[in-house]
Amino acid sequence: MSDREIIALYFARAEEAISETAKRYGRYCFSIAQNILSNREDSEECVNDTYLSAWEAIPPHCPDRLDTFLGKITRNLALKRWESAHAKKRGGGQIALALDELRDCLPDRKNTLDGAMEEILLSSLLNTFLSSLPASPRRIFLLRYWYLFSIKAIAKEMHASESKIKMALLRTRNELKNFLEQEGVYI
Repeated sequence: MSDREIIALYFARAEEAISETAKRYGRYCFSIAQNILSNREDSEECVNDTYLSAWEAIPPHCPDRLDTFLGKITRNLALKRWESAHAKKRGGGQIALALDELRDCLPDRKNTLDGAMEEILLSSLLNTFLSSLPASPRRIFLLRYWYLFSIKAIAKEMHASESKIKMALLRTRNELKNFLEQEGVYI
């Protein structure tokens, strides 16, 4: 079943929409949650929450790309679950490592109106930067910082050594920092 047909089922409020979504995107959503949570039961629960969130969001929202829409929901739910489970301790997982790696090239924003406006600008700039990258560095960057893959998993996925992946990530972070500074965003 195509994405458009699945979305039409959501608009028709047909329960079949969820089972069709699970068939087509269940593994995809599970892999996103599993990379963040590293726990099968929590990941399965997160995927089920994704289906509920999609049911509640469609309609009125009509996503252009169902895979991206579901992936973003899954990622956000998994990050919230991870954050809740690790509220008292920091470190040890891919999330903490990935955030530490990005700390030197992305500014920290507080929960203020100015901070929210700057976050919107930063998001737009980040999309511009990523679209300017060649396919391989962009994929490595997204696997690490969006999908939160470990360096080892990225190396396996990209058929490269871990040191090559680390160097590619370092170069891309440095390029990002320089790009943001050229755009007037300072850390």
